[in-house]
Amino acid sequence: MAAMHSTDHNPDLADHFDTLDQQRQSSRLGMWLFLVAEILFFGGLFCVYVIYRVNHPDVFTFGHRFLDKNLGTLNTLVLICSSLTMVLAVRAAQLRQRMTLILMLVLSFVFAGTFLGVQYVEYSHQRQNALLVASQQAPDTDVPAEVQFEEAVSMSVEGAPDGALPEAPMVEAVDPDVSMIAPAAAGPAGLATAADSMAAEAERNVVDVGPANAKTFFSIYFLMTGLHGFQVLLGMIAMLWLLKLTFQGAFGGGYSIKVGNTALYWHMAVVIWICLFLLMYLID
Repeated sequence: MAAMHSTDHNPDLADHFDTLDQQRQSSRLGMWLFLVAEILFFGGLFCVYVIYRVNHPDVFTFGHRFLDKNLGTLNTLVLICSSLTMVLAVRAAQLRQRMTLILMLVLSFVFAGTFLGVQYVEYSHQRQNALLVASQQAPDTDVPAEVQFEEAVSMSVEGAPDGALPEAPMVEAVDPDVSMIAPAAAGPAGLATAADSMAAEAERNVVDVGPANAKTFFSIYFLMTGLHGFQVLLGMIAMLWLLKLTFQGAFGGGYSIKVGNTALYWHMAVVIWICLFLLMYLID
């Protein structure tokens, strides 16, 4: 009986499953649970983006201007093409087309590598402009006065007698002729109109937006795109693993669940990037 079981055993069937259909359903369920966890993880990051965007719209409007929409569009097209090649890879595995499967996996890997290469180029541009995360130093040029004062304090505090600090530079933050008291709400004659109230409120809410403030935007940008880049890197490793299995003849029987699960993971990475592209590059 043992010898008969060994002879009839399908090489694609794992020992802890009774049928290929049971194995396929279990594998697909596990992949979908993993993708739900991915959605929840990135969903939290998108919530962080929305909160900061609502509270600091001027900073985000200023920060996104430093992004290259052409590079972002190129990366979007590259990932869409890679998603198509992964679909064709699944089809090739189902039809037992070994050479087509290898070609589609190689093309998907090349597209993924191109994406990371373009992302590296854009990261280099941000580094050259000193637009890093908020914890990094501001560039030497166009530094806001308050940042210059903080740097002056840190450089001279050791030599100051009894820990005395240098006086802050005189920076005219607001127009002295403009009252900081909010005008009255719209009402009877003699009081401010609603338009005057809104204009004064907008004037008080103006923020000195500059490279230092843009780092708040780039802190979130690097966090979200960096984690997505790591997701792309994991997808490339999975593609190499599929190529190895293909060269070993693993998909000769038409059982393509491993290729299908990898394709699902990759489609999720593409969808996440499209959302990032819309939020970071296109929305003013």
